[in-house]
Amino acid sequence: MRDIHDDAYGAPDDDPRGGGTDERTFAPPAPPHGRGFAQSWWGRAWLKALEDTALDLQQLKAGRRLARAGGVGAVTVRPGRITAVVKDRDGTPHRSDVLLQELGPGAWDRFLGMAIERAGHIAALLDREMPPHLVEDAAAAGVELLPGIGDLEPECDCDAWDHCGHTAALCYQVARLLDEDPFVLLLMRGRGERPLLDELQARSVAAADAHEVREDAQDAAPEGVGADQAYADGAILPPLPDLPPLPVEPGMAPALDTEAEAAPGLDVPGVEFLAAQAAVEAYRLLTDALAAGHERLPVDEELTRGEDAVRLAAGRPGEMIEARLAAVSERGREGLALAVRAWTYGGRAALHILEEEWTPQDEALARARAALDAAWDDDERPALRAARNRWTAVGANAQLRHGRDGRWWPYRKERGRWTPAGPAAHDPATALAVASGGE
Repeated sequence: MRDIHDDAYGAPDDDPRGGGTDERTFAPPAPPHGRGFAQSWWGRAWLKALEDTALDLQQLKAGRRLARAGGVGAVTVRPGRITAVVKDRDGTPHRSDVLLQELGPGAWDRFLGMAIERAGHIAALLDREMPPHLVEDAAAAGVELLPGIGDLEPECDCDAWDHCGHTAALCYQVARLLDEDPFVLLLMRGRGERPLLDELQARSVAAADAHEVREDAQDAAPEGVGADQAYADGAILPPLPDLPPLPVEPGMAPALDTEAEAAPGLDVPGVEFLAAQAAVEAYRLLTDALAAGHERLPVDEELTRGEDAVRLAAGRPGEMIEARLAAVSERGREGLALAVRAWTYGGRAALHILEEEWTPQDEALARARAALDAAWDDDERPALRAARNRWTAVGANAQLRHGRDGRWWPYRKERGRWTPAGPAAHDPATALAVASGGE
């Protein structure tokens, strides 16, 4: 039984703002031979919700096998539900559904209010993109767009009590639909594309009209407050104003290129670069601070001198500053370039994977082996040679590196050196497909 909250979930079908009658049907896409099911970060987040929820890894494996074999028929997407007929390998059909709670009127109101304040979010959706800051801003408004653990609820006529191979196959196929069109996710959450865009247009017009009214009222109001009145009202504290909206991007650092000569010993390009990077880092910290649940997260350890040098080098500082950062990090030019590449894929965690070897023990080793065993069919499993936390594909320039958090990092051998090939994945097959992409 799902816990339905009146404000956040469960919009009634007759809600005039709801999308209860919206429905889209997608023809079966071609099987994804030789690559993972999800290429976008939001598609991988959808699969993570499935893989974190399912209790039987063998059912996930069966679902991937059915999806790759073309066993998933046309997929129908409607608010709160996705449906398809999934055929077993012997041709037996099964009606399979996966349920996802709809957003209720209160949640949609907050989401739409946030969206009209940030035009870039709507532009990204129209380009069939779902940037991370859109999801973060929605979460800051109390709206969780992407599903989490336990949010994908299975129903199948095979009578399985958990995710079976049929509902898993349906989820893997839907991840590919989400790659192409994030509006599919919004439809599952309760709003179709056209009604959603129409309401955004109406709200934008209303907001513009209200702004004009406020400006007219301000023009008519007397300027300033008398000192005697201000003193008399000093003991009455007004409520704190709402936080200003997060800017769409970091601010621009001031330029120091002026007609006046720089003070002796002042490295003007270096100071300008540091100021620009400080603005970028401040924007990242502010974005994290405004995210829902931020106060419950542990405080990150301060970066070491070498790690901070890599972070700065990832900002493309130019050859002169880069040479100084290479010296500070004690990595040299080539080592710094490799570290920067890792940093761009996953920050400090990716840097640790590049530079740290560790030996999984007991439970960690058992989980890693179970993930590898479930990732491929028996006749498709590649030959992997294990050494500590690294599994190297035999006869290929591809390698998987296992992190302490259970994620898999793709590596590719380039010019005789193992090089980061992409961000981490929870599925080793997805990571190996990325690592093998350059061959």
